[in-house]
Amino acid sequence: MQTVRTVSFPDQQLLDDLSPLPAGLRGAVWDLETEPDGGTLAEIDGVILPYIGAGAVLGSLSKVEQLKFVQTQSTGYDGVIEAAGPAAGVANASGVHAAATAELAIGLILAKLRGIDQAVRDQQYGLWRPERRQSLADRKVLLVGVGGIGHEIARRLEPFEVTITRVGSSARTDEHGQVHASSELAALAASHDILVSVLPLNEHTHQLIGEEVLAALPDGALVVNVGRGSVVDTAALTKEVLSGRLQCAIDVVDPEPLPEDHPLWSTTNALITPHVGGNASAFQPRILKLLRKQLDALAAGKTPANLVQAGPFA
Repeated sequence: MQTVRTVSFPDQQLLDDLSPLPAGLRGAVWDLETEPDGGTLAEIDGVILPYIGAGAVLGSLSKVEQLKFVQTQSTGYDGVIEAAGPAAGVANASGVHAAATAELAIGLILAKLRGIDQAVRDQQYGLWRPERRQSLADRKVLLVGVGGIGHEIARRLEPFEVTITRVGSSARTDEHGQVHASSELAALAASHDILVSVLPLNEHTHQLIGEEVLAALPDGALVVNVGRGSVVDTAALTKEVLSGRLQCAIDVVDPEPLPEDHPLWSTTNALITPHVGGNASAFQPRILKLLRKQLDALAAGKTPANLVQAGPFA
């Protein structure tokens, strides 16, 4: 039985890219800030959130009285379930960003270990300052997060001749080997050179990588975060990085964006990118493929993929 009949798109271009819609579905354009175009809030029962800045407009979901389905364009869905309410199904874009985010994680690791960030700064002044830097080869990597993005990072790390230790929410063995529990993080950190976090944000992961875990890392260790900023305690990380004991290469941070006067901006031990992990050329064709699949499922009365809250699809 078809549950959703009118879906809102955050911009006209996305609606155009996915048109014609499957039979039985109507489309409206709604950026969650102004009034919908092509439909009314009373008619809308499915919402596709914007990719950029979705968190700032989640409160508008409460205006949709007949809300039955919300689709994010991001892997993370911080606050979406709460904003949508228990009656709505919520799906994320798991898989869409995996390749691009994994690429960035590897790029951040290599750039920081090999001093590429420092070389870029030196280039501005015509400075030629060769020095011996760390290789990625032979490093011990603590990979925190074993979902789709974590798996893609692990695949890309393997050819670099590293030792990978994977950490998930609970201890288990999967098709790729051993997964340690997050409760083991501090004990594991002491023997690893690089910690990579790709965890989603929830009540269990908020500041999971805090003072205890960071203090356990050996001197000179590198902290990489391409998941969610609040998984890492920013104050604790800043203290360790400014002291010179740790390095960091981060695409996400808490708060985001990082305030202009924050000390992490000015320390050479930090490499910061502005949350661009999934925002690459691979995004567009992959999100369109997922959204077409979701719209087909909705039109056919079938369960959409990637549900993180079932709602009416239970």
